[in-house]
Amino acid sequence: MTKLFISLGIGIIAGIIDIIPMVLQKLDRYSIISAFIHWVILGFIISYTQLPFQGWLKGLIVAEISAIPIVVLVFKDDPKSIYPILFMSAILGCIVGFSTAKFAI
Repeated sequence: MTKLFISLGIGIIAGIIDIIPMVLQKLDRYSIISAFIHWVILGFIISYTQLPFQGWLKGLIVAEISAIPIVVLVFKDDPKSIYPILFMSAILGCIVGFSTAKFAI
């Protein structure tokens, strides 16, 4: 049960980091809520995914794969926005993967 709470806590922290620029840009609140929930769930998924890689790489792979549907949806209206999405997914994915490997054992 401790692993669950730690991984969700790491996801919450990643979600907050991800939505700060979105709030500052005054983006749609549904987009902000969606991004936050995405990272909370990713904290759980990355923690429990079994891949034969180091934590940071596992996080990077899972975060980038999970960003693909978001990128496809956003590309339709704002193609330039896919780069920040992929960048944040890569950075936060590595951090979440590293953190869950270290703390959510």
